[in-house]
Amino acid sequence: MQKGEWAEWAVPGAEFVCKVVPRAKRVAIVREARLGHGWVIKISVTSAPEDGRATAAVAMALAQALGVVKTRLTLVRGAISREKVFRLD
Repeated sequence: MQKGEWAEWAVPGAEFVCKVVPRAKRVAIVREARLGHGWVIKISVTSAPEDGRATAAVAMALAQALGVVKTRLTLVRGAISREKVFRLD
């Protein structure tokens, strides 16, 4: 994925629902449609889900896809879940 490929989604206040796949072979990010709920972003990361490593890797991958710095993303819910919601500030 190229940096900023999803820049049109980088609107302040937007929330992103992410389904996380930890311990993947490579980092990948894909948009999936969820019936009646808009888009869900499936993010595969190589990090293990320990001590927040996978969450940090997800934030980094999402920030890269949106073309923003990682500090603009705030974790709204899902700190220890595979489904996370990030808000762009």
